[in-house]
Amino acid sequence: MIRVGMSSSCVYPLGLERAFALAEDAGYDGIEVMVTNEDITRDAEAIRALSERHRMPVLSVHAPVLLLTHFVWGRDPAVKLRRSAELAAAIGAETVVVHPPFRWQRGYAQNFLTIVRETEQDSGVDIAVENMFPWAVRGRTMAAYSPGWSPEDMDCDHVTLDFSHASLSGLNSLELARRLGPRLQHIHLCDGSRSQDENRVFDEHLVPGHGAQPVAETLRFAVENGFAGHVVAEINTRGAKDDVERLMLLEETLQFARTHLGQNRTGTDHLRGHRHRSIRAHLTPDGHNDGEDQRDG
Repeated sequence: MIRVGMSSSCVYPLGLERAFALAEDAGYDGIEVMVTNEDITRDAEAIRALSERHRMPVLSVHAPVLLLTHFVWGRDPAVKLRRSAELAAAIGAETVVVHPPFRWQRGYAQNFLTIVRETEQDSGVDIAVENMFPWAVRGRTMAAYSPGWSPEDMDCDHVTLDFSHASLSGLNSLELARRLGPRLQHIHLCDGSRSQDENRVFDEHLVPGHGAQPVAETLRFAVENGFAGHVVAEINTRGAKDDVERLMLLEETLQFARTHLGQNRTGTDHLRGHRHRSIRAHLTPDGHNDGEDQRDG
């Protein structure tokens, strides 16, 4: 059965420990660790301890790609990718998600596919290149990625499909999945409403079903065509006022996945009592998360 995981980025700016707790409470099958400047996201022993405590296996690792992670594991993106694969192997994750290189990362960009293949061979972990989107500056498209923003035309064996990125690119995710065929290894479950052509440049990462992408159809297509990878929620919950509201969004996303992957169980009912006890433990008397920056709500 296809496992449905939750990216730790779903609860940003909260930390990895809270991500594990919320993924467990929501009933996910596992977690994707986004490597950030939070030390614990790079500590294999600490991640294994969290995994055991929350009975939450690590399905995948997302290599550091955000601006805030510019100096994580040095400045060489090839080193960052290799360290991500080493981390994944150490914690039992099967996949590393990586973005295509920026065009100004010339050496890395020129050798990117070779680096990906060598890293896969050395680590035994699949490297799934994620579809990104063209950048637009003052209404003009900018070639930010090299050899391009989409792995569709790259000679790589494994690809991550992100629905929000497809939306920004003006692509139909179902058609993209069809063209990728067996190279589709990993799915970032979310949604998007509009493309850059419609002057929408924000990478939304909506709850699936709240945008315009054919997310349900793509999940059903994946099942019908023998998809053997993981589906990982990567939604934006920064607008949630507290963990109760955040958990509702995570549960809705999980239920969407279960429904359209043909998995009958809800994945959450058996955890409701534990969930509410766990959530109350993290709330202050006014109903907000203890230690959470409430400006993000």
